[in-house]
Amino acid sequence: MTSPPHRQILPRLEAPAPPRQPPSLNEDLLEDILLRVASPADLVRATATCRSLRRIITNPSFHRRYRSLYPPLVLGILCDGIQPAAAPHPNAPAARSLANAAGFSFECYLPGDRWQRCDVRDGRLLLERLLVNDDSVFFPELAVCDPVYRRFRLLPPIPEELIAYAQVQDNKTRFFEAFLVPSGQEGTSFKVIGRTHCNDELVVFIFSSDSNLWSLGTSTSWADLGLSAAPPNFVLGWPQYEHGCFYWKVNWRNKLLKLDMDRMEFSTVDLPPGNNGREVVIVEPGEGRLGMFSLTRDGTDVHYFTSMKSKGEEAKEWLVENTIPLPCNCNIVGAFEGYIFFLGVETHQGRVEAVCYSLEIKTLKIERVNSMNYLYVHIHAYFGYPPFMSPRRI
Repeated sequence: MTSPPHRQILPRLEAPAPPRQPPSLNEDLLEDILLRVASPADLVRATATCRSLRRIITNPSFHRRYRSLYPPLVLGILCDGIQPAAAPHPNAPAARSLANAAGFSFECYLPGDRWQRCDVRDGRLLLERLLVNDDSVFFPELAVCDPVYRRFRLLPPIPEELIAYAQVQDNKTRFFEAFLVPSGQEGTSFKVIGRTHCNDELVVFIFSSDSNLWSLGTSTSWADLGLSAAPPNFVLGWPQYEHGCFYWKVNWRNKLLKLDMDRMEFSTVDLPPGNNGREVVIVEPGEGRLGMFSLTRDGTDVHYFTSMKSKGEEAKEWLVENTIPLPCNCNIVGAFEGYIFFLGVETHQGRVEAVCYSLEIKTLKIERVNSMNYLYVHIHAYFGYPPFMSPRRI
């Protein structure tokens, strides 16, 4: 009798393993991805896709990180309202929208008239209205406004007792300028500097929006700064801000006047020879050094210098790092938010017009911003972000 054939026993089949799911994107990873979106307009579109993206993008901490990586949008030049960036400038569409919607005609919402623009920072405009008090000490009325939302805040006058304590009245003030301190952060707080100089001394007053009060920042004499010739024998240029310090070019001298905001101290910086009558812009290239862009006398090129100083030491030696040719004979008319602005004259089809150019300091890229009605000595450029990235400023 033959034995039955052996039945082959097959191994039991295991259920197939489910496909591996991709790891979930947590908010930290999503934020890192969104920080790589270089176009603010694309971020605006991303906020409309889902709530989680909108929550990340509209968070103030994301604003700070994004603004540290990408420069703001150059939207136009403030003079007789705003003259928006024009094609072929890449920001021309956004600039047109801003010009049509924002309130750059201040009389529409500020009390009174005769308001004049004196500074622009972080989307805020600092305005002044000239007044003369009974003691013939010149201090204007000041206001800070946000033209996008048409909000404003009137600043209180500098108290008489503070003026008397600084002994400004006894010196018969000859000059006063006000300017905003860059905030470097989100929120509604801001500070205003009031700088006045007279025959003997230089005085700084500081206004804080948090306390709504003026305080005395610092004061010094011209002699202590090594500037024996007091006004009006020399003139200071417009203030420039870089890494916690304000700088003024002392016209017709190879010197800068420096105000360190942390120490609240004035000092002077020597410039390389030959810059006494030139227009300059101060930058900080890093490692505690100073950098300087200096316009040649014929206005056709701008030289980039760096100082050979260590942090905390005086800049005594400068090196020429680069020479940048300009599109036409130009003057430097401002420096803001990592850009230098130039104004020159061009002829198109027999028509002469003033043209504004920007030079991005980081890349040395030159772009035509727009044409202007007049030649200005100094301008203020207006920068902006999409509305969702613009905090309530006033």
